[in-house]
Amino acid sequence: MNNTLNIAVLDAATLGDDLDLSLFDECGQVSVYPTTAPSEMAERVRDAHVLIVNKVRCNAETLANASALRLIAIAATGYDNVDIQYCREKGIAVSNVVGYSTDSVAEVTVSMVLALVTHLNEYNAYVKSGKYAGGNSANAVAPVYHEIRDKTWGIYGYGNIGRCVAAVARAFGAHVIVCKRSPLEDEECVTLDELCRRSDILTIHTPLNDGTRLSISRERLFMMKKGSILVNVARGAVLDEAAVTEAVLSGHLGGFASDVYSREPFDASHPYAALYDLPQVILTPHMAWGAAEARNRCAEEIKQNIFAFERGEVRNRVDLL
Repeated sequence: MNNTLNIAVLDAATLGDDLDLSLFDECGQVSVYPTTAPSEMAERVRDAHVLIVNKVRCNAETLANASALRLIAIAATGYDNVDIQYCREKGIAVSNVVGYSTDSVAEVTVSMVLALVTHLNEYNAYVKSGKYAGGNSANAVAPVYHEIRDKTWGIYGYGNIGRCVAAVARAFGAHVIVCKRSPLEDEECVTLDELCRRSDILTIHTPLNDGTRLSISRERLFMMKKGSILVNVARGAVLDEAAVTEAVLSGHLGGFASDVYSREPFDASHPYAALYDLPQVILTPHMAWGAAEARNRCAEEIKQNIFAFERGEVRNRVDLL
């Protein structure tokens, strides 16, 4: 244990109550806070050498009192909640965790697609409502659903998760097309406009940055085929959320699922609140990354990032990109 290193975990509740955070005791003196409001940041960061954060915003305002801070260890792959340029200017290192949740997010992505394609919500509700028991037919096949085989499955963002989803899509017999920043010779890579026009199923796996923010715009949403399915497990602000709601309510999108939102959690003023009662919509609480195995891998990777930083090694340093 490095007894001289003060470590503050600022939003431990996002990592799950079942996760054993005592492994960080190997790194230093640890203070664990379930949540941290902006008004609480000044006190909690004052003496910290290391901050472990998931969604807490770290910027010039919230870190103004962090005179001892040396490292922000992000408990995620995405780092849009941290002002990287500010950290560079202040000499604060920033690390993230890569690859820990690939299987977890891919499995939830595919689960969402399958549930929407097969109208699983509707069929489940039909039986539980008593309509099946009260009817005179051994089966029901409405609403009509279709197989994935020979459909076009578009993937926006082709990192570890996108590749994993593509492998499953191909196993179902889908034709996969990809939109990514740097095209690949062994994949059919297309523009974002073409991806939207051609996809029967479109899943979002791209990071949020200036180039991707609101890139699934109203115009592109209505380029999509009528009845197509859209699933977002990346970042909420990649989509124009008001336009998504319009596309769903108008019947242009046949199904929509999201695990991520521009405001988390969102309240009744959010556009998606209008979609709560629709069977063709699945909304989950940013849980796709969070299988128990994935969260344990994440914690272990954070520990290794801290150890590496203390040894003067470069490991998962996003401030150096």
